[in-house]
Amino acid sequence: MQVAVLLAEGFEEIEALAVADILRRAGVTTPLVAVAAGAAWVTGAHGITVKADAELTDLEPGGLAAVVLPGGMPGARNLAESPAVLALLKQVRANGGLLAAICAGPLALQAAGLLRGRTVTGFSSIRDQLPGATYTGDRVTWDDAILTSKAAGTTCEFALELLRRLNLAEHAAKLRDSMCVAALIE
Repeated sequence: MQVAVLLAEGFEEIEALAVADILRRAGVTTPLVAVAAGAAWVTGAHGITVKADAELTDLEPGGLAAVVLPGGMPGARNLAESPAVLALLKQVRANGGLLAAICAGPLALQAAGLLRGRTVTGFSSIRDQLPGATYTGDRVTWDDAILTSKAAGTTCEFALELLRRLNLAEHAAKLRDSMCVAALIE
């Protein structure tokens, strides 16, 4: 099973790296994927530079169980403005894969036209930028193979819920306990 975490310049470091860490602890192949062509290194919103495992063009959409879209600015905006990212999201969705976005990450799902009629959450400042979707403001929201989460502080819950939705509930429960993550969602 493979889940790609997309990195655009200005990504939120906690949201990208903690999700990748938790998924990898559960045995999920989780490449950190640079959105910009030729970008071996990507710098996050808080100045942390990360070496990507792959580039967007390396991905086979049919081989992805899910795609994760971290927030952060301008990272989320860079994701939403990338035609290659939007095409990938549509292909993964069409192939039955899951789409997971946190904080401002749902902006890319909106730009891809995938949120109309969906119930979502995200950072409160993007609420009005999601026309056609119902915004909950909850910490984590699931609707029709789309997982969204509110902000950096909900990252562990988001990653554990993603594991559950990938049919890895036992791993999620063990990690929740071993990492001392509060059981805020069940």
